[in-house]
Amino acid sequence: MAFSNGGSLMETDNHKKREGEGEDEEEDPFLAFIEYARSVISPEEDEDPSGNEEGYNGAGWSWIASRILKTCISYSSGVTAAILLSDLSQAWSEQRRVGGSKKRPEIIDQMKRKHRRAKLPNTVTIDSIYEKNFLSLSSVLEAVVVDAHVLPGTNIYMLTLGDYWSSNTIDLYLHRRYYDLVDPPNGILKKAREIFLTGCYLRTAKEGCGSPRLLPTEYLVILLDEDLDDDAILIGAQFCSDSFSSISHDGVKNGVSYSLIESISSLEILEQCGGLQRKQITLVDNDGVKLRFLLWNEQVILANLISVGSMLALDRPYIAIAAESALETSDEFCLEYGTATQLYLVPFVQHEEQVCLSSTQNRTQGSKLHAAADPTQGPKVSQVSLPCDSQGSIDFSNYPFQLFVADLHGKMTGISLYGVVRDVFRERETAGVIFLLKLEDSTGSIWAKLHFSQSWSLGRVSVGHTAYISGLTCSKTKQDRFELSWCETDDGASFINLSCLPALVNSSCLHKLSRLSDLSSRRNSMHICRVWIDQVDHCHVTTRFSHAPCGHFVKEMPSGAVECSFCHCDCDSEVVMRAFYLKLTLADKNTKIFAWCTGQTAMELLQISPDEFYELSEDEQVMYPSSLENERFIVALVNCKRLAVHGSRDSQTPEADAVSWEITRALKCE
Repeated sequence: MAFSNGGSLMETDNHKKREGEGEDEEEDPFLAFIEYARSVISPEEDEDPSGNEEGYNGAGWSWIASRILKTCISYSSGVTAAILLSDLSQAWSEQRRVGGSKKRPEIIDQMKRKHRRAKLPNTVTIDSIYEKNFLSLSSVLEAVVVDAHVLPGTNIYMLTLGDYWSSNTIDLYLHRRYYDLVDPPNGILKKAREIFLTGCYLRTAKEGCGSPRLLPTEYLVILLDEDLDDDAILIGAQFCSDSFSSISHDGVKNGVSYSLIESISSLEILEQCGGLQRKQITLVDNDGVKLRFLLWNEQVILANLISVGSMLALDRPYIAIAAESALETSDEFCLEYGTATQLYLVPFVQHEEQVCLSSTQNRTQGSKLHAAADPTQGPKVSQVSLPCDSQGSIDFSNYPFQLFVADLHGKMTGISLYGVVRDVFRERETAGVIFLLKLEDSTGSIWAKLHFSQSWSLGRVSVGHTAYISGLTCSKTKQDRFELSWCETDDGASFINLSCLPALVNSSCLHKLSRLSDLSSRRNSMHICRVWIDQVDHCHVTTRFSHAPCGHFVKEMPSGAVECSFCHCDCDSEVVMRAFYLKLTLADKNTKIFAWCTGQTAMELLQISPDEFYELSEDEQVMYPSSLENERFIVALVNCKRLAVHGSRDSQTPEADAVSWEITRALKCE
């Protein structure tokens, strides 16, 4: 897949092309730190020495960015490079299980080379079981049989299990329903066989054995590999003779055993009137005939072991005749997990798509830090392998490098973007809560649809703010255009407004101090400046009411109702609070600018709450700003003036009036 824009909702600016800008363009300190952190926790020896990162095992760009921002949120007073690198290193070590492969059984190391299957959602590792001394019944183990043996002096079978991510192994007491599958020499449950299991109880070392063991579970699925001769023969001999059309009333009543293998079409949870929980798995055969496989009550955890797109083989399923049962279905038969049923799975493997890096990544992947160390070293990587689902969508959540607007293409998921908000407003002619946000980076801009379950939940976001958004999906519309979508409830979805992040102004490792004179030449960036309050006689302070969830001012409608100017929702039943609207002059040694702010930032500058200020007399309110003259602060400044481009509704935010600069954060200097 090669990156190209095609017709899209993107607006790429030829003047912003990154070619030739490497020396003149001021590098964003936040982006520079991400690259530096990546070089520390994912050194280049993790890469394929051939330069093809097909086996890339390092930290993705978005993982590092998200982790840094998460730490900044936790340390609201500010962070240092040491704090960030320590947290990143520890988190990455836990994720990678560094050094575990030295003790991992050799058979697993051999199998790991061709392991390409994505983890199931509830999967836990054997190492984590040892660390926590705990295992929930809904947890999934994706295990490899390292050994199968009989406990001396008994007829109890024990499986020694390992996994691809752990150095430890753990023993499982095998449930008796699977004994016929482990009986040597032809048993299928033997060394190197992959299995999924859930519903396991953990017998800890304190309860009588020298090390933790897993007690028997009925909920076990055996994995088959069509590329292995033995498995292909088993599939053909045992499961291909029966089909849905071969199931008959007479056969069911006469106790005929069926063995079926079909594709998993969908999974859904249903509730029976009697309060019984059931999960319905829809299976489809080669002729397109569908049949339901039902799991009841505690059996529903079996669904944790399978995924849509996989092939499920059922040996001796219980077959329920719908007319003779209480099942509310139009189907003639339904399959159930009976006492003799055994399940096999040919898992859906996410195919990896070779993604060629665009010129954007080839220019940016070698950070200036690396270039300084070795100016002659050019880009080493030309392509990476990324997971691709059954619909052809490619997951970029672990992409090694930063994605830019110019890199976006259809059928991309797990996208993370970093840029400046150029416009944001609510889409009012649609059902649900949807906002449109225009994000711009150094290669262009694009509109994204933000979907909320109930209401806006991201705090104050406005024009000029710098944002990091993860969990985006890019798709092609009916008009043959690309558009982004984001849903707050999706896995991996986050939205962080860096301009309003309290830690940023006091974290020197993530910003570079600017002079006020720099603002005129770099109007599209966020600036951190050391300033003082000047010309207090021109300071303008008022209080207004704002909508707490979004931080924007409310207005009274002709009907008397109070409406948020941003969310366009009725605020009578919502939280409305008094907030400052402050316009003042900031100065440094060379320049002065006029700026405005509201919310917590205005409180930091005025050092008083809006309610306390409102209680002052009119004369005291007029005189109050004079007490702040020459007070020194570190502030974050953004250009809140909308660009005069197609799609913008006016030239600036309603709060800004004629003021071009917004103060988004402020910290008083001691």
